[in-house]
Amino acid sequence: MEKITSFTIDHIKLKPGVYVSRKDPVGEQVITTFDIRMTAPNDEPVMNTAEIHTIEHLGATFLRNDPDFKDKIIYFGPMGCRTGFYLLLAGDYESTDILELLTGMFEFIRDYRGEIPGASPKDCGNYLDMNLGMANYLADKYLREVLTGITGDRLIYPE
Repeated sequence: MEKITSFTIDHIKLKPGVYVSRKDPVGEQVITTFDIRMTAPNDEPVMNTAEIHTIEHLGATFLRNDPDFKDKIIYFGPMGCRTGFYLLLAGDYESTDILELLTGMFEFIRDYRGEIPGASPKDCGNYLDMNLGMANYLADKYLREVLTGITGDRLIYPE
């Protein structure tokens, strides 16, 4: 079988960043998949499921309420390797096009206090697996170490 695109990226060289993973034509539209890499693969500890789940709930809530992007959001969810998230947008975008959106989302997650949206037995299949404190911490870390002053090597996959 042919190797899928995400397995062709050199994960040894990959740093936390915001990358265009792929662009897929769907009819007359393009779907852009972003790799929102929060930890260095095979170098840093992966995120635990509770904080990933919390970031997913808060991030999806933020994105689907953003006035400019809410109608373009196809999907926001975790990578199986637990090192980041995928964001799929309707449209042909580059990493720099979503930096403001991601900064707003991670500030929202960093500063969020209170009940997590959708964290109830009626709304979620695993509502008890949440960790808001760690989600706040990881969002702050990503803002400080990646998004603030992001450089080109964190916007384009390594060769």
